Amino acid sequence: MPKAATEKKAPAKKTTGGATKRGTSAYNVFMKNELPKVKAANPGIAHKEAFKKAAGNWKNSPENPVK
Repeated sequence: MPKAATEKKAPAKKTTGGATKRGTSAYNVFMKNELPKVKAANPGIAHKEAFKKAAGNWKNSPENPVK
């Protein structure tokens, strides 16, 4: 009787050790602080709309490195 062909796959390699995480970007830090301010100033605003306003505030922010 012929044997059924079975393929064994090597286990996926996991990266460990030398991998480093990037720091939080200036935009993410700004949004983390700005979003609660926008929501406090506009109670009842949808999250999506508050996020849009906070992102718009980023354009004129002194924390923006592009500006």
